[in-house]
Formats: sequence, C-alpha cells, structure tokens
Amino acid sequence: MSQRRNFDSNPLRADQENLFSKISRRDILRLGLFGSAGLLLGDVDIWCAPAPAVVTSGKARAKSVIQIWMWGGPSHLDTFDPKPEAGYDYCGPLNNPIATNVAGLRICELMPLLAKQADKYSVIRSMTHGVNAHETASYTVQTGRPAGGHDVYPCVGGVVSLLRGYNASYEGLIPPYIVLTEPQGRFSEAGFLGSRYKPFATGGDPAQSRFAVEGIVAQGISDQRQQGRREYLHMLDALEHVMRDSAQLATWSNAEQQAYELILGDGGKVFDLSQEKDEVRERYGRNTFGQSCLVARRLVERGTPYITINYKGGWDTHKQNFQTMRRRLPEMDKGMAALLQDLSDSGLLKTTIVWWSGEFGRTPKVMWEAPWNGGRGHWGQVFSAVVAGGGFRGGAVVGASDARGEEVKDRPVYPIDLIASIYELLGIDPETRLPHPLGALARVVPASDEDVKMAGRLKEIM
Repeated sequence: MSQRRNFDSNPLRADQENLFSKISRRDILRLGLFGSAGLLLGDVDIWCAPAPAVVTSGKARAKSVIQIWMWGGPSHLDTFDPKPEAGYDYCGPLNNPIATNVAGLRICELMPLLAKQADKYSVIRSMTHGVNAHETASYTVQTGRPAGGHDVYPCVGGVVSLLRGYNASYEGLIPPYIVLTEPQGRFSEAGFLGSRYKPFATGGDPAQSRFAVEGIVAQGISDQRQQGRREYLHMLDALEHVMRDSAQLATWSNAEQQAYELILGDGGKVFDLSQEKDEVRERYGRNTFGQSCLVARRLVERGTPYITINYKGGWDTHKQNFQTMRRRLPEMDKGMAALLQDLSDSGLLKTTIVWWSGEFGRTPKVMWEAPWNGGRGHWGQVFSAVVAGGGFRGGAVVGASDARGEEVKDRPVYPIDLIASIYELLGIDPETRLPHPLGALARVVPASDEDVKMAGRLKEIM
C-alpha cells in the first residue's frame, strides 16, 4: 500500500502508465536510450568489440579533424580563387577581391573576417578530379577513390573512427565521428567497414534555444523527468533481477550506463551551448552553421577525433548564384573565422586539422540566360580547398588555375593527395590495411599501381 501511495503522489505517474504499460523497443527508443550513437541492443558491439590494430607512421601532429563540408559545391571563383581580370561573364558582380593579411593572397570581398585569418590557413587552388555529378564527386573527394569500382571505400571520417576512435587511445563517451547536423546522404560514409563506423548525426539545430541532439536531448522532457523514466524502467525490468550474472545483460547495462551519461551526465553537456557566453555565440553567428562551428570547437576540446559540419543549403547554385553568395558567404565568413581564431588562441589549432571543401567547383562562365539567371553549373575540372592546423602551414597557396578558372594551370592536387596528407599528419601509416569483409587487400592509401590518379602529398605546406 505504501508503494501504491508513493506512485499516486509521484508526478511521473502519467508517464509511467502511458509509456510502460507495455514495454517495447519502440517505447525505449522514445526514451532516447538507443539513439545515442546506437549504444544499445543491436549496435552494442560498436563499443564492446575488440578494436582493430593501429599502424602509425612517425609522430602524429594532429589529433582531431574538423571537416567543413560545403554540400553542393561552392564556386571557386566566388570564394578562394577570384578572377576579376577574366571579366564580368566570369566574375559577375563579385569583381573586387580583397587583400588578406598574407601578401599576394586575395579572396572574395564577402569574406573580410577570413581575410584577417589567412595566415592560419592555406588555399589549394588546383584541386581536380573531372567529375561533375554530386554523388560520384562526393564519394571521390571524401574517399580519394574513383567511383564505380567493386568496393565502396570508407570516407576519411570512417577511417579515422576505425583507427583513431575505437581503440585504446580514445576513451571518450562522445562517439568518435560526429556529423553536425545531417548526414551527407550522397554516399556511404562507412563503406565496406560497416555500420559501426558510420557517423553519429546529431540532428537538431544548435542555433535553437536548446540543441535537440538526437537521442540525447528530448524536446519537451526535462532531465528530471528523463531520470524518473529511467528509474521506473529499471523497476519493471524483470530480466535485471533474475539474470544478474548474465554477461550479455552486463554488456547491455554498461552500454545503457554510457548512453545515460550522454543524456544526463557530463558527456552530453558538450552540446549545451547555453554554457557559452552570449558574446561568444554572437561572434560565431546565431545561425545553424555558426553554432555548428562552436559545437565543433567544443567537441575538439573533449578530444573527439573527427567532426564534420555538413553545411547544406544554398551551395548548389544553378540559379541566381550571386544572390545566394551575398546571403551565405557572410555567414560562412563569420563562423569559420571565429572557429580558426578560437582554435588558434587556445593552442588547439596545432593539433586540429580544419578542412574546407565541397565536391567540386562551379562553372567559371556564368549562365546569365533564363532559367539560370546568373547561375553556375557543376565543375570538377578545377576547384579550391582550404586546410589549416594540425601540421598544415598557413598563409600559403598551393597550385593555380588558369586565367579563367577553367583548368589546372600548375600543380594538380587530386583528392587522394589531400587525404593522404591528412592521414600522415594524423600518424596513420598509408600502408595500413583496412578490414575488408571478404579479406581483399584494401589499403588506407592506394598503391601506385592502383587505378587512382595522384600527384603526391602536400609536402610544400606540411
């Protein structure tokens, strides 16, 4: 009776009756237990399986990577490779590039804050792969491999989560590969490595009053209420009482404990931007991208090996390219510049690689005619990428495009050249074999006799 009276006086009674009258997987999913990086049940082996061996190459200079993925492919001429001398049909109204704090380096006039940070990053103006389709270009830029082969290779984040995440060197509760906020969606990030090496996509919007991270923050449910649900679930868990010595149950219990540490403990607080001062949040920009950059900085501070900011919306500018640039570039300028400055001020830029790139550039010649009305198409012949930190030298330009930004003029850089350079700075040996499900030979970096175009690592800025 006393127990019944306690239930009657408990404000959680409605939750108890509605949610636990019939316990099911769906019920528990609503509690957010399984959304936290797939920690429980079918994916519990993610955190409990033996870790693969890691082969290192020299002393690693980088510990983390922040990849700013420009979903859709931004114009190189309208960002880091302006061509005002090519004329209006190529540069349009963005014909007044500005000087940076690095002599001789000019960038788009809509990025004045990044112009002041140019000593911290290097621009690669001769990226090339010749692919003009989103899906295949995305795969090539993020894996270094041409599309259409027998195997689907993992992207850089998947490899880093394998070799720098699920082993003894990474002990954090935060999953080692995070995407803010939506999956890229145009290729399989994990490839043949399997689902355990896919990223944890946060969902939600860090610019909102509360960042509703998938499986960690439940909209409209307080932490106290979440804790009450947990306690009631355990009270109803008959298996826990009759199978105390079960190894499998102990594994699940440990995974649940980790999940709840993310939900209610210190682990999940990395996503709580209310802990940041208002002036800091303003400096990054009160928008999804700016606040994603701030979350990425906080994740690096916690030691997360790989973070992708999936910067979707607006960069596939087939129509009205310049109107979009005037809206989006100031937003990018603010968030990325604040990220570089904060990483530099804290000393973390020395051990954090920042990699900015899309899957390709845009057609150098503007399509003024209807229905494009000043748009730019896909262009994989030459485009730009930006790298900073983690052993990459700042204030440099690698390669060059021709006078109109149509072809590589000097020092072609293929995706695998950049990726292999990132692996080297992370201390990952290029000869490391990836665990192929059929036992086939699959290296982190393809050998010279494989059918992959390469021109050599970026030694000039390493």
